[in-house]
Amino acid sequence: MSKQIRATTAALATSLALSLSGCGYNTFQSADEQIKAGWAEVINEYQRRADLIPNLVSTVKGEAKFEQDTLTRVIEARSRATSIQATPELINDPAAFQKFQQAQGELTGALSRLMVVSEQYPSLRANQGFRDLSAQLEGTENRISVARNRYIQSVQTYNVTVRSFPSNLTAMVMGYKEKATFAVENEKEIAKPPRVEFEAAPATSTSPASGALK
Repeated sequence: MSKQIRATTAALATSLALSLSGCGYNTFQSADEQIKAGWAEVINEYQRRADLIPNLVSTVKGEAKFEQDTLTRVIEARSRATSIQATPELINDPAAFQKFQQAQGELTGALSRLMVVSEQYPSLRANQGFRDLSAQLEGTENRISVARNRYIQSVQTYNVTVRSFPSNLTAMVMGYKEKATFAVENEKEIAKPPRVEFEAAPATSTSPASGALK
């Protein structure tokens, strides 16, 4: 290859690189990778929560006369949420994404109800296994909130690039579309993890007169 051909090839490569950078192509690639990573984190945390639920339900079932309707709602909500295949392609389908979000929201609500109802059962609140699972669930809900927020921010960056000039021209040519994201209007409410405030067991005392336990 002659020096002239090599020089021409290098010039074309440089021109192409500059053109791709200027039109936002590289920005799209970087933003897309961030979205994929953020989505994977969201899915991992939701899966962590789903994995905790069977043990939580099993522990609660041991409480006599516990509201079966509350347990049934949790079990059914988990079933609906885990039945949706959260593939990477799901974030490119607004309708499927909305269905996924709704299912996870229903599970969050069912778990919150379970935690509220459990406050009515002192023996359950005193159960160390239940306390441990509740703490793990609360921590997982916190991580879900963090992961969701990171994903929302990544999608916002990508979607702005899709709409902005001149990168919007690249989006039209390459077929890049805005990606679905979690609704932000209720994000503060969703971010509140289901939790139970465990009260310390009342201390026993001995009557001075009889020595009997009160």
